[in-house]
Amino acid sequence: MQIVIATMSHETNTFSPVVTDLARFSSGQASPPSGVEAESRYQGTASCVGGFLRAAEEIGASVSLPIVAAAPPSGPVEDIAFEYICNAIVAAAAEGPDAMLLDLHGAMVTRSFEDGEGELLRRIRVVAPELPIAVALDMHANLYPAMVAHASVIAGYQTYPHIDMDETAYKSGRGLLQALASEMEPVMSWGNLPMLPHVMRQGTDDFPNKALQQRVREMESQGALMVSLFTGFPHADITNAGLSVVVVTDGDQLLADQFRDELLKMAFIYDPEPLEVSVARAVELADQAGPVLLLDHYDNTASGGTMDTTEVLREIIQQGLEDVAVFGFYDPLVVEQLVSAGIGAEVSILLGAKLPMPALTEQSRPLQLTGKVKLISDGQFPATVAMSRGLTMNMGKTVVFSTGHVDIVIISRHIEPFDPGCFKSLGIDPGSRRYLMLKSRIHYRVGFMPIVKHVVECAGRGVGTSDYSELTFRHVRRPIYPLDGINSLAGLEN
Repeated sequence: MQIVIATMSHETNTFSPVVTDLARFSSGQASPPSGVEAESRYQGTASCVGGFLRAAEEIGASVSLPIVAAAPPSGPVEDIAFEYICNAIVAAAAEGPDAMLLDLHGAMVTRSFEDGEGELLRRIRVVAPELPIAVALDMHANLYPAMVAHASVIAGYQTYPHIDMDETAYKSGRGLLQALASEMEPVMSWGNLPMLPHVMRQGTDDFPNKALQQRVREMESQGALMVSLFTGFPHADITNAGLSVVVVTDGDQLLADQFRDELLKMAFIYDPEPLEVSVARAVELADQAGPVLLLDHYDNTASGGTMDTTEVLREIIQQGLEDVAVFGFYDPLVVEQLVSAGIGAEVSILLGAKLPMPALTEQSRPLQLTGKVKLISDGQFPATVAMSRGLTMNMGKTVVFSTGHVDIVIISRHIEPFDPGCFKSLGIDPGSRRYLMLKSRIHYRVGFMPIVKHVVECAGRGVGTSDYSELTFRHVRRPIYPLDGINSLAGLEN
């Protein structure tokens, strides 16, 4: 059996000014990896491609990887990049494989298409109308009809932070391959609601998503082959942004519909508190038992944030917090300035706020700081946590800059701080600090929850804002929760 495995993965924040070109999909190389190079890189890793490879190996299938193109969240994907990736995948489908296993995100928006994944699948069906296709999607997928219509089976992550990427891909790939080898006939049911579940209520170790995902797993033990509740990605101003459910059963459409309807009956609510209040509360919580984590979740790069807004750090400094380690600030210009100065040099810098955010009325301001260059690094370290174990993380050229009370990691590539290695590789022991500041939302929980004593969520500034009133939505369905004051499921269904 010949199987094609490919990746086209991007979570698009339509409010983000960060450019998403082909280079962003290429991990610092000339182009995205493919072929033997990609297989070697992802074999045995906690990734979707790793899960697909495992499913293929179990049946002794031959595999080809025409492209593995994954980019960190940012603004709409440039058409040139999208066409390059699509062409590689569609060409592989046209060669007549027995099956195709696709690692997609589900929330890709391009300059030309609201539904990037649906457009890819549509093009595949033009050249391969009967090709069995298994799709693995992120929990934050914003589903469109084309995705479901053109896929054979769909499975989505059941954890956030996403520590089941490989298992999700394995499940969807194995399910498809089992169907090809038996009389099983997968059928899918899907639906969505006009609501934007708040990201800060989507963590699967918290209310309400913990209980919802538990029910998903119960349904998979009660007759469903695959059940996926997609919380959606709310920082995408597109028609179908919001909550979706996909249920796959073995020929039982009634059961699939029943489970779908049950899971659609839910809501996610979040109310941010003022920044100065949050930071003051962090001071009150500080003790010697472990660090207090200040979460700068408005500027999370994994939600498309610029990773260079300064409001939370400014408040930390103004309130006089000491023994703070900060990750991180994306500011390649300052990195080059500090590298030129050298280790031990005392330097004044203008940190952050380099990337304008046209989607926001209020912009961030650069932060004037004076301090010393403590360390210079190439920014690479091995991931050791469940989310990306086995992969090499790349922060780009990196500097640790110290003001005396605050150590700031300044990086040249956007990267989500979910692995404590982002500190440890730079000589910083995060568990010994009084305070940590992370530009993260939920993924930090993978590696940092065993370390920290308290978590304080800080309302800073950024295109990943948790206050949706700061954004102007022009394309989502209206009315929609929470933008239009809808506060009941009955209101959503009318």
